[in-house]
Amino acid sequence: MRAEDASLWNDAQEAQKLMRERQSLEEGIGAVKHLSQSLEDNIGLIELGEEEGDDDVVAEAEAAIRSLSGEIRARQIETMLSGEADSNDTYLEVHAGAGGTESQDWANMLLRMYTRWAERRKFKVEVLEMHDGEEAGIKSATLLIKGHNAFGWLKTESGVHRLVRISPYDSNARRHTSFASVWVYPVVDDSIEIDVSESDVRIDTYRSSGSGGQHVNTTDSAVRITHLATGIAVACQAERSQHKNRAKAWEMLRSRLYEEELKKREAEANATEDSKSDIGWGHQIRSYVLQPYQMVKDLRTGVESSSPSDVLDGDLDPFMEASLSQRIDGNAGEAVADID
Repeated sequence: MRAEDASLWNDAQEAQKLMRERQSLEEGIGAVKHLSQSLEDNIGLIELGEEEGDDDVVAEAEAAIRSLSGEIRARQIETMLSGEADSNDTYLEVHAGAGGTESQDWANMLLRMYTRWAERRKFKVEVLEMHDGEEAGIKSATLLIKGHNAFGWLKTESGVHRLVRISPYDSNARRHTSFASVWVYPVVDDSIEIDVSESDVRIDTYRSSGSGGQHVNTTDSAVRITHLATGIAVACQAERSQHKNRAKAWEMLRSRLYEEELKKREAEANATEDSKSDIGWGHQIRSYVLQPYQMVKDLRTGVESSSPSDVLDGDLDPFMEASLSQRIDGNAGEAVADID
């Protein structure tokens, strides 16, 4: 086996890639074995319960099998994540729309939602850039989410998200509608060549914002790089060193340009509306209604949840599974489902 070849580590990058592939395969095989064994065990319990007339045992085993169906579906979706960058780590940006404090607070809620979702999957999350709102929330933030298939799972989350609620910032307790956008793009490794030079970009430095170490707000360590031809801009302020932030920002820009190329390739097969349009009415992919009723609805697939609190706490898998199925199948009707 290549993994046991001592010379493999002469090329550290190739070795790490191979070990990640090996770990992924081992986890996949282990998961299938676990599901198969659990299904077999519960079928056996049902047969035993029926023989002995024990309805409680039968009901418990049937409930266990129903719970397995969700995990099986997730595994089925994962087998379909075979795009060029689906297995990669991913960047996730959140930007508040127009509306000041309301939208900035909503952007912060979305940031927390995706962080909680990632933590549920035991993915690692790093905050690369964050601009706080004037009174509350955030104007924008960029996360680096590390984990197998991180981009594959999150890639359909790009778009505008709409919130309807009674505003905690309105003394008259009126209902407000707020918008924030999410943009997801994969981390690219050195095996993917992206041709971009310093003459193609504008590089700006500025002082980091937010609470943090001794250099925050005292030195121009944060870096923003703007690609002149496309207008794509990325920023990083996670490190105290301007040099390190610059290197990370270059990685992010290469990833954004690569994601743009992936999107162009998919355009012919998918009539997907450009989700980077204005952050407002007519461009949202999902609505989160907290007042006057409780409902989260994905406007692309029709998937609904009557528990917004669970969704905002990271329970996003049903929405992701439906949107991924829709993209894979190319049939919106097959993706419509309700979540109890």
